[in-house]
Amino acid sequence: MIQIDGSYGEGGGQILRTSVALSALTMNPVSIVNIRAGRSKPGLRRQHMAGIELVAKLVRASVRGLEVGSTQIEFIPRSRSGGHFKFDVGTAGAISLVLQAALPAAVLSPEPVLFSLVGGTDTKWCPPIDYLINVFLSQLGRIGPKVRITLEKRGHYPKGGGRVSCEVAPVEVINPLEVVEFGELAVVQGISHCVRLPSHVAERQASAAESLLRENSINEVEIGIESYQKNEDRHLGPGTGIVLWAKSETGACIGADQLGERGVRAEDVGRRCAQQLLEEILTGRAVDSHLADMLVPYLALADGESRLGVAGVTEHLRTNLWVCEQFLDVDVELDERPDGTGLLVIKGVGLSLRDR
Repeated sequence: MIQIDGSYGEGGGQILRTSVALSALTMNPVSIVNIRAGRSKPGLRRQHMAGIELVAKLVRASVRGLEVGSTQIEFIPRSRSGGHFKFDVGTAGAISLVLQAALPAAVLSPEPVLFSLVGGTDTKWCPPIDYLINVFLSQLGRIGPKVRITLEKRGHYPKGGGRVSCEVAPVEVINPLEVVEFGELAVVQGISHCVRLPSHVAERQASAAESLLRENSINEVEIGIESYQKNEDRHLGPGTGIVLWAKSETGACIGADQLGERGVRAEDVGRRCAQQLLEEILTGRAVDSHLADMLVPYLALADGESRLGVAGVTEHLRTNLWVCEQFLDVDVELDERPDGTGLLVIKGVGLSLRDR
C-alpha cells in the first residue's frame, strides 16, 4: 500500500484528489495520513468526501476513514467499471473539484462513462465550470481524451443546486503534449453571467473587461452574456461571475476568472478578470498558472515526453508532481525562472488501457 503524507506541499484537498485518482488508475491501494493538517479545520470536509466517493464507485473501491473530520483514509480499488454515475455533491460543494478527482480514471476506463452531478458550479477557490469547459477541455482534447461537459444549471454559494453532465469516451492511451510558447494571440473570448440578479450586472462585468482588454491593444474580444428573466430563472440563489480565455494561433488556450461578491461593483469584477488574463498573456507561456497542475496526472500517464511553458509555478503544481512520483516511475523536470514562470518536462509512463 502506497503511503502519502497529506500535509506535504500544498497540504490541502489537491493532494487528496490526485492520490485517489492515481490509486484508481494504477489499482494500487493508498493510505493518506495528516489530511489537511495545516488547515484551521483539519481533516476531511464533505466536499472532499464527495470526490472520493465518486472515484470509489468507478473502481468499486473500499474506503476506510471516510467521515467528516477524518485525517486518515485508506482507498483500496477492486475493479474498473464504466456506466452512468449520479452524484449530489451537497449544497454548493464544487463540481469542478469532484471532476478533478474522477476524470483521470474515467478517461482510461474500460467503457464509456457519464457523470450527472449536482452541486456548486461557480464557487470560491475552485475552477468555475466555464473554465473547465473552455480552457481545460481545450487542452485535454489535444492529448486524446474525449470529454464533453454540459452546464445545465448554475449553482452558487451557499445554496448550490447546480447541474452538470460529463460524458467521457475513454481512450486506450494518452498522448504527450508540447505547448511552451503562447504564440500570436488570435482572440479573447469569455462568458459573463448572473443568476437571480438584474441582467445589467453581467453586462457591466463584460463591458468593463472588454474595455480594459482594448486599452491594452487586444481588439479581438468576444464576451457572451448569460442572464435570465425573473419568471424564467430556476436557480436557487443569486450569483455572478466572469470567465475569460485567450486563444493563440498555435492552439494554446489560457484563462482567468472572477466571481462577483456582495459589495463589489460589477465593473471591478470584470476588470480584475481582464487584468488577470493580461498578466498570464504577458508571460508568453502557453499554460496558465491554474491549468498546469490540472494537466499533470494525465501527462504523467502519457506515452512520451511532454513540455509545458507555465505562466506561474504554484504550490499546487509542485504537490501534484510529487504525488505522481509516489505512484509512477515518471521523470519530472521543473525549471523555475526568477519571474515565476517555468518550463515543465514530464516523461510519461505510457499507461495504456491494454496494460490494465
